[in-house]
Amino acid sequence: MSTATLQALKAEGLKSAPCPPREVVAVVVQWRGRIALFRRSQSVGHERGLWHCITGYLEAGATPRQQALTELEEEAGLTLGDLTAFQSADQLLISDDAGNPWLVHAYTAVTSRRRLTINDEHDAYRWTVPAKISRFSNRVPWLDIVLQGTLPQTTGRGER
Repeated sequence: MSTATLQALKAEGLKSAPCPPREVVAVVVQWRGRIALFRRSQSVGHERGLWHCITGYLEAGATPRQQALTELEEEAGLTLGDLTAFQSADQLLISDDAGNPWLVHAYTAVTSRRRLTINDEHDAYRWTVPAKISRFSNRVPWLDIVLQGTLPQTTGRGER
């Protein structure tokens, strides 16, 4: 999902999209109220040096849940047994700056492990509280949309 700008679209946008959306998974990893951000390494083909969550293309024959768990293990070394919760969020339909649609199957994975084992797609990871995401100015532009779709929001009306 290498893009300069992404916009959230409504589900009916699928009907008018110029081509079918590419399906991907995105997993936000949480530990003790913090989220993990992963910096893309120089060995990958796109979004080098940018911070993001765990992602991957939906492979043929895999369900979004299976693919999300596969990416989580490959990119962060976390298995289902390492998780205290694994929840799906609403699907997100976003488009890149060229107008290409992306259907994002978003998940939240809560782990009891602070130490992660990253693969060569990343050269670093950091735990941060969600309120401090803006300090990572070199994050992928679609990350905020995924975080809004996966993290609980406080509305100011007593809801959590």
